[in-house]
Amino acid sequence: MKKIETICVQGGYEPGNGEPRQLPIIQSTTFKYDTSEHMAKLFDLEESGYFYSRLQNPTNDLVAKKICQLEGGSAAMLTSSGQAANFFAVFNIATSGDHVVASSTIYGGTFNLFHVTMRKMGVDFTFVKPDCSEEELEAAFRPNTKAVFGETIANPAVVVFDIEKFANAAHRHGVPLIVDNTFATPINCRPIEWGADIVTHSTTKYMDGHGASLGGAIVDGGKFDWMAHADKFPGLTTPDDSYHGIVYAEKFGKEGAYITKATAQLMRDFGATQSPQNAFYLNLGLESLALRMKRHCENAQKIAEFLQGHKAVSWVTYCGLPGDKCYELGQKYLPNGSCGVLSFGVKGGRKAAEEFMKHLHIIAIETHVADARSCCLHPASATHRQMNDQELEAAGVKPELIRLSVGIENVDDLIADIKQALDILPQ
Repeated sequence: MKKIETICVQGGYEPGNGEPRQLPIIQSTTFKYDTSEHMAKLFDLEESGYFYSRLQNPTNDLVAKKICQLEGGSAAMLTSSGQAANFFAVFNIATSGDHVVASSTIYGGTFNLFHVTMRKMGVDFTFVKPDCSEEELEAAFRPNTKAVFGETIANPAVVVFDIEKFANAAHRHGVPLIVDNTFATPINCRPIEWGADIVTHSTTKYMDGHGASLGGAIVDGGKFDWMAHADKFPGLTTPDDSYHGIVYAEKFGKEGAYITKATAQLMRDFGATQSPQNAFYLNLGLESLALRMKRHCENAQKIAEFLQGHKAVSWVTYCGLPGDKCYELGQKYLPNGSCGVLSFGVKGGRKAAEEFMKHLHIIAIETHVADARSCCLHPASATHRQMNDQELEAAGVKPELIRLSVGIENVDDLIADIKQALDILPQ
């Protein structure tokens, strides 16, 4: 198997003799065929190919193939955003009347998707703390539970998810574990190797890495046996009338059923398609992902250590710090570094946090996170403002919490910017 750095550069697309060295952008909505019989085979899923870019596009598929190789999966697809990826990942197997167990510290946008929007669609969720006991985790399951969901590194709480613990619990109940691996990326953690069944990404973040291209991805590990739990997953194990009675798990097996269904049904009906141009930009970002993640982690570690020693800072959360509550989990799942995102609190609460951010010069205030440029956010007044105080606490978001996304600039410049902004605050 090729090393991950080589896959970043050369995975997915392998040009033949005389073909373009760079990934071609197939900027076309439709594809021509000589006979209607040939196209009919595509619509019946009897042959692989392309007929309309809302479902599949060659450029997108080659980039998805690279991400699949990076994660060690069996099949993958791109979506228009990370939010769409998480929605598809869950809704592909959990529909009206079903239930999902999820970590309470997930990203605020994902929490809102699950807690509000998908509940309106009839899917119920039970949220558990990532450090819950085995007994508390077991109690969260119901007979109609169809999946477990968590984030490798939570946004913005930056706590580390115990993948093995949640995978074991999911498998005891005959359901898959879905892990959002956006912050760690496959450079620093491959959740499938720890028992996860499905991996999602907001490729908008580190994978693109330059704040240029919205996108998401879903990777199937290809190991979950849908037919062994056929009664739980009728969408995969019984005939699909919209595709002439095809049974996905029978025709495409463990390795291909899940992604084929997500493409043939959900992408067809919801149309959350990533454009070929955005997939091209994403591929450029993937080529330098291994290099960038190393720099992100080095910079974040130094800044976390600096913050830990500043008198205006009340606490710092970063799993690379000895003594951090997630340090041991970080050493287990992320021994080569976690990510460039950390959180910290300033003394003086919400007002002091807002004052600190006003005085930054190099580090920008942005909703975005996890790209080459350093940025920060006060989640309680931005991404998580839809949550009440109890929900904020459950999500690990304190009023004074500042989420800092450390870029790849010179770390001395970043520390100097943070120091002058902190020094202005009352000590």
